[in-house]
Amino acid sequence: MPTKVIAIANQKGGVGKTTTSVNLAACLAALNRRVLLVDLDAQANATSGLGLEKIEGASAYRPLLGEGTLAEKICPTAWDRLEVIPSEVDMCGAEIEIARADNHLFRLRDGIQPIIEQQRFDFILIDCPPSLGILTLNAFAASNYLLIPLQCEYYALEGISMSNRVLSQVRETGINPNLELLGVIMTMFDARTRLSAQVVGEVREHFSDRVFDTVIPRATRLAEAPSFGKPIIYYDKYSAGAAAYEVLTEEFLKRIDGKAS
Repeated sequence: MPTKVIAIANQKGGVGKTTTSVNLAACLAALNRRVLLVDLDAQANATSGLGLEKIEGASAYRPLLGEGTLAEKICPTAWDRLEVIPSEVDMCGAEIEIARADNHLFRLRDGIQPIIEQQRFDFILIDCPPSLGILTLNAFAASNYLLIPLQCEYYALEGISMSNRVLSQVRETGINPNLELLGVIMTMFDARTRLSAQVVGEVREHFSDRVFDTVIPRATRLAEAPSFGKPIIYYDKYSAGAAAYEVLTEEFLKRIDGKAS
């Protein structure tokens, strides 16, 4: 199967986007898939969540401006089959600098293409910034699929409708006519509140089978894991969060296989 590129995006912050990026990547690698996680967020939470330091000059910033290659920025992690292009604070300037460059929406796509052609990875996951700016649009242009993590809270539907609108624009304007919504992942589910169940019900009503069956719980161990630089399956593999991401990963693979067939 050729390399699949998946953008993980939501313009709203604090919805479990990076948590999903890190833990989905780790679970895929644990299932013998070769995974590259690209951290495009200047906050670099995916980078530190995988136990890497935020090092000056280590990010995708320079390659996106035509200086060097993205392949040169790939770093190993502590776990087999899981590698990362880290981020750091210089990515703050990328939105402005890339906007001034030629072909500004296709910088990431063009940079990733040689990595895809090498067939080094089964999956390339892109952790997008919490905005719908130039970097996120670059991720959309470079990807086969879009994953939207959605927090189980009142304003959830607003976030997904905005992402859906941008997805339609990306297709219709020709930036990436083949980009597909792989699914919506409900995160931070709190079984103690009626609101969480109501939000999940509403989202399923609106988006039916595009919503993953697996729901990610709000869990203390899941929140703690990034501060130890570990995905949840290596921080506490018997926790509810680890179980949820393992089940989500199986469901993710079934969806990908279904699309491929």
